[in-house]
Amino acid sequence: MNITIGHVIKDLKADLELPDSTVDRLLFGHEHTVVKGIVTAFTASQSIIERASALGANFIISHEGIYYKHREPSDWLRNDAVVEVKAAAIEQADVGIFRLHDYIHRYQPDPIEVGLLRKLGWVASEMHAVGAIVDIPAMQLIEVAEYLKSRLHIPYVRAAGEPTMLCERVGVLVGYRGGGSSAIPLLQQENVDLIIAGEGPEWETPEYIKDALHQGRSKALIMLGHAESEAPGMEYLAERLAEKYPMLPVHFLADEPVFRVF
Repeated sequence: MNITIGHVIKDLKADLELPDSTVDRLLFGHEHTVVKGIVTAFTASQSIIERASALGANFIISHEGIYYKHREPSDWLRNDAVVEVKAAAIEQADVGIFRLHDYIHRYQPDPIEVGLLRKLGWVASEMHAVGAIVDIPAMQLIEVAEYLKSRLHIPYVRAAGEPTMLCERVGVLVGYRGGGSSAIPLLQQENVDLIIAGEGPEWETPEYIKDALHQGRSKALIMLGHAESEAPGMEYLAERLAEKYPMLPVHFLADEPVFRVF
């Protein structure tokens, strides 16, 4: 039986209803195209597109957009040289690209959260709308940072807090949920010691942590990076798709970290 791009998209939507404003859509390709192989990725960077083509995969499922903005209007970066070269690479690779952002975050449980927790070897003790709370064996903040780097295979994290502070109750927030409205209530109302998040405005939760530390409170924050927090969820999605479509090769592709510490 031939599996088309449209068939896979229908399965990904899982009968969920989203508003017309959703960013989830087929960005390139045609629904009637027969799928030869699937690649999942945090984002369809040019490197991912080229590597997918080299693997013989013609359908990429990307969590984030491809042209550097959450919502991509048709005239965004018109005549930009980087965009033009990337568009040419997509055409040459002859791949379909579907953005899967809103739908996957509405699955129960959210595979993006589940993927990160699985990668860390942690089990949520509580689930909140913004993320998970995990009770871990007591570790110093510096030990948690090293643990995260080892489990996620990333070169660094950014941390705010006393390095020797003991952490036991941890809030885990993927993606852009590290902002004050998401993180601070967990610190304040749920007695969380440490927030681990992807990213967020640096003048919100980090400034709260700064003042809490000044007052002698044991609170801490670790920022993983947006991609670093959500890529494990797309890896988990690849595992699920491989089980659903055993007749198709399914790959998760990770990009190299964007930032370096000098």
